[in-house]
Amino acid sequence: MNTSLIRPLLVALVIVATTGCVHLTLTDPVATNLTKPIIIKVVVVNMFELGEDQGDTAGEFQLWKERQQLNRRYPFPQSHHDLFLNPETGVLGMVTGMGTNRSSSAIMAVGLDPRFDLSKAYWLVAGISGFDPEDGSIGSAAWAEWLIDGDLGHEIDARELPEDWETGFFPLFSKGPYPQQRPPNQGEAFRLNPELTEWAYQFTKDTKLSDDDHVAAERARFSEFPMAQKKPFIMKGDNLAGMTFWHGRYMNDWANKWVAYWSEGKGSFVSSAMEDTGTAQSLFYLDRAGKADYQRLMVLRTASNFTIPNPGLSAAESLIAEGEDYAGLGLALESAYRIGSRVVDELVQGWAVYETTLPYESN
Repeated sequence: MNTSLIRPLLVALVIVATTGCVHLTLTDPVATNLTKPIIIKVVVVNMFELGEDQGDTAGEFQLWKERQQLNRRYPFPQSHHDLFLNPETGVLGMVTGMGTNRSSSAIMAVGLDPRFDLSKAYWLVAGISGFDPEDGSIGSAAWAEWLIDGDLGHEIDARELPEDWETGFFPLFSKGPYPQQRPPNQGEAFRLNPELTEWAYQFTKDTKLSDDDHVAAERARFSEFPMAQKKPFIMKGDNLAGMTFWHGRYMNDWANKWVAYWSEGKGSFVSSAMEDTGTAQSLFYLDRAGKADYQRLMVLRTASNFTIPNPGLSAAESLIAEGEDYAGLGLALESAYRIGSRVVDELVQGWAVYETTLPYESN
C-alpha cells in the first residue's frame, strides 16, 4: 500500500481489516488430500484487494490471479486471504493484508505451511506505493535493494523538541537524531540480494509501460520536479516501510534522510509503503530455518501517487483531495503486472536452471 490512498480504498480495506471478511471466488477449485508438499517456483506477494478477486475493480492481486491463471484455491484461515496456485506453472499468489504486522505474519504462516515446499521459491513483492517526485512519475516502477523500517525508533512530540533537534523521531538506543555511531540494527534495515535486484532491473528496464492523458495532465502540475513529469519508466530505488500513512514535504525530507542513514548512504528513498520490512523479516527467519531462501526475494513498487502535496495544496488538503480523484491507481497496478510478470515468466520457463542457479549466475 502507498502513503496516501483514496477514501474508497481505505474504507474497503478497513472493512476487511475489522471484520476479517475475505472475498473468494467460490467457483475456484479447493485443493484437498495432499500427499506431499507442492514445489513452488515463485510466490507473488500482493498486499491488498479491493472487492472480489476477479471480475471487478482491481486491487493488487486481481491482475495476477486472472492473467497468471491462479485458479486453485488453498484455504488459509491463519492469515488474511486464501492462497491461489497455478499448478501447471508452480506460481503461488498471496495477499498479506495491509501493514508490516500482517505481512510478517502472512509470510511466516505460508513459509511454515506443510502443503508447500518453498525452499527454492523466488519471492516477488509487487505492489503500489507513494513515490518521491524527485525520483519518478506516476506509473513508474522501482526495484528496491534496501528496505528501511519507518516505525522502529524513539519519538517525542514536535512541540517538545530541543532547539537543536530537527526531528523528534530518532533511533532506538540513541540520544538524539542521526547519531554518528549507528545503534545496532534491530530490524531497521534489510538489504536484498543486490545482484538479483540488478538482474531484475536489467531484465525489465525496457518494458513498455502504459500512460494516459489524465495522469499526464496531473504530472504536468509538478513543474519543479523534472522526473515527476516523465512518462512512466523503470528504475532502481529503495523503499521505506511503515504502519502510518504519512504525506507532506517535511515527512518526505525525513524519509530521504532516514533511508540514507540506515543504509549508510548506499540507499536512496524512492517509494513509501507499509509492508516490506515485515515481509523481509519473516523471510530472514524462514531462511535460518531452511524453509525459504532470503537471497531470492525481490521487491517491486510502482507509483500510484506522490508523497508530497499537489501544487497549491497543503499536505492535509492534498491527502483529502486524493480521496476524490486518484488517477494513478490503475496505471500503477498495470505497471506492476507488466514488469513483474516478465520476471515470473522467465523464472518459470527457465526453472530447469533457476531452481538451483540464481539468474545472474547462469549467464
